[in-house]
Amino acid sequence: MERRTGIRYLSMFGVILLLIGAVACSKGKAKPLVPLALESGVKSQAVVLTEQGMQAYQARQFDEAKNYFSQAVDAAPQSGPAHYNYALALNALGDTAQARQQFMEAANYAPGDKVIWDSPALRPYGNVETPKKKQLIPPGATRSGMGPGTGPR
Repeated sequence: MERRTGIRYLSMFGVILLLIGAVACSKGKAKPLVPLALESGVKSQAVVLTEQGMQAYQARQFDEAKNYFSQAVDAAPQSGPAHYNYALALNALGDTAQARQQFMEAANYAPGDKVIWDSPALRPYGNVETPKKKQLIPPGATRSGMGPGTGPR
């Protein structure tokens, strides 16, 4: 009887480990960062530049991709995907400050675009929908170092 109970617990333990492993493996696969096609109605010049930039980006020629995507932004300045593609190239080159600005521009020009808003490339730069909350200080409370007599001299 004891042996049957031991086998049952061991079997349940194996099933639990299998489930944990399956969940862990499914969460670890990040989507690759790929440039987006431009929306319809933009200048054909912007579309051609974007296609050339996509080819360079996929060939990991990020400087060349950055140049094409920058020109596409100039040709279609209100295109969310154009700004997003430019940001991807900047990010790949390590220019994170400029990339952040372009990711934000992309999100502003494409308010309903789930690919841009949910992109793992945009996540490190925060949620552009919600501004930073101000820290409120209750009446009568002081911040450390900000009590009476600690003002400028």
